[in-house]
This record gives sequence, C-alpha cells and structure tokens, in this order.
Amino acid sequence: MLYLVIVMSIEGTISLFEEDQNGVKLLGFFFGIIVLGITCFIDDHRGIPPLTKLAGQLIAAIIVVYSGIRIENLDLPFIHEIGLNYTVSIIITLGWLVGITNAINLIDGLDGLSSGIGIISCLSLLMVFSLNGSPIIAILAITALAGALIGFLPFNFNPAKTFIGDVGSNFVGFSLAVISILGVAKTYTAIVIIAPLIVLGLPILDTLWAIVRRVFTGKSIKAIVMPDKKHLHHRLMAKGYTQKQAVLILYAISATLGMSAVILLDSGIWKALSFLIMVVAVVAIGYKNIFSLAENNEKEEKKDD
Repeated sequence: MLYLVIVMSIEGTISLFEEDQNGVKLLGFFFGIIVLGITCFIDDHRGIPPLTKLAGQLIAAIIVVYSGIRIENLDLPFIHEIGLNYTVSIIITLGWLVGITNAINLIDGLDGLSSGIGIISCLSLLMVFSLNGSPIIAILAITALAGALIGFLPFNFNPAKTFIGDVGSNFVGFSLAVISILGVAKTYTAIVIIAPLIVLGLPILDTLWAIVRRVFTGKSIKAIVMPDKKHLHHRLMAKGYTQKQAVLILYAISATLGMSAVILLDSGIWKALSFLIMVVAVVAIGYKNIFSLAENNEKEEKKDD
C-alpha cells in the first residue's frame, strides 16, 4: 500500500497534501492505525482499563474523520437521499469506526476466528466494491488487507503458532470500518450502504447481543465493558464442538452473509433472500447430523478424561 501511494503520488493520481484528496485520507488512516496500535500494544503487554482503551480507539477514529473520511449521505428505501449535517455525520462515522473495531475485537475468542472472518469480509467487500465501481484506492486497500490476513491465517489457525492479540484484532476491525466507508463514498444507494452491514453482520450481531446481555445481567451501563463467556463461539463450544469446528461453523455463517451481500448488490433482494432460504434449508436438513457431531465430540472428551 505504501509503495502504491508513493507511485500514485508521483504520477499525480492522488495528492498527499491537498484537502479532500485520497492521499490525505490515507495519511489519516495510517496515523489512526499508529495511535490504535500503540494503545493496543500497551493493552497486550501490560493491560489497560477498558475506558482507556476505548479512548485510544476514539482518538484514532477522530483522526480518520478529521482527514475527511466520513459517512455524509444516506439513501434509504422509499426515502430520498438524506444529506447528513456535519455534526450528525461525525457522530455516525465515529460510532461506525469504534463499533466495528470492537466487534472484531470481541469475536476474537478462538484461534483463527477474527483473522478468518476478516478474510471473508475482505473478499466479500472486494466483490461489492468491484460491482459498485468504487474508488480504486478502496479496492487496493481491501485487497492488501486480504493478502496480509491470508498470509497470517496459517500461523493463527488452531493450533495457533502466532496469536493476533488486541493489536491485530483492533487493526483488522478498524481497517474494515475505514475501507468500507472509502468503498461506498462514490455511491450512497441503500443497497451499497447495507452491503457492508451484511458482510460484517456476524461480529455486529454478536457485539449488539453482548451489549444487551451484559446490561440486563449486570443491571448497569458499566457492565458493557465486563467480559463474559457467552459469545457465539463460547456457546458453540459449550454445545460440544471443538475449537476448529466452532471456527469453521462461524466461517460458514460469515461467508453466507458475504455472498448474500454480493447477490443483493448484483441481482436484487429476491435472489439474495432465495440464497439465504436455500442455505437455511440445507442447515435444517443436516441439523441432526450437526448436533450429533457435537455430542460425539463431548462423549469422546469424557472417555479421554
């Protein structure tokens, strides 16, 4: 990416110093990553309070927004395009950046889970961007991120030789959040805005459910930052699945959502729904086999004990 930025800057394709240019946005993106990386490195090395970590994420997001990367318009079904005023645009963008960063971070509970879902999300967004005619810089960035994660996954998959840590999971989430904004900046149609939400649907839903669960369990807003063992991957393992099986199941769910987003953008909502229904039907047919597999694993573990 750095090489391409330098070459494109020399060619005059992008400008690193002119306002509203992709070069300025990329610099903001890189500086945001540096702040986030330092914060998460300290958290991995020594541990920091959740609110301090959140402050680091917010500062990184503010740097990105200041560079010009913002969600400026929305085009909702049956409603004309809505132009967001400056304040609302900043709030929504900050919420998206910090939210997706934490979504990938929270789902990082098993070897290879966040990196694998990151790869699936990258490839899905790459197809969405290609169909949408998104800016070339977004296509290059998502491809570079996919390549980095594909090179990393063999060392991170169970049994892991290398762990992604908070530095890695936050970087992946933050990058996906930023690049998804860059990719839809050219077209704000409803489907293009919804596509990244569908692609990242698994970590988003897991995070939203975690927030609701913790608030109701702890009966306090402060309980949101308290970790628990009730995420989706924890529940799958509690059912008797091995780490590898749980990770592969979540890969499949993420890939299904990614393909649905691509089909939605390319062929419309009815074909996307048809695809989802077929997947649900296949899962329903193999429902007993899936759970019998988990039961067999549980029995084997008890025998070993």
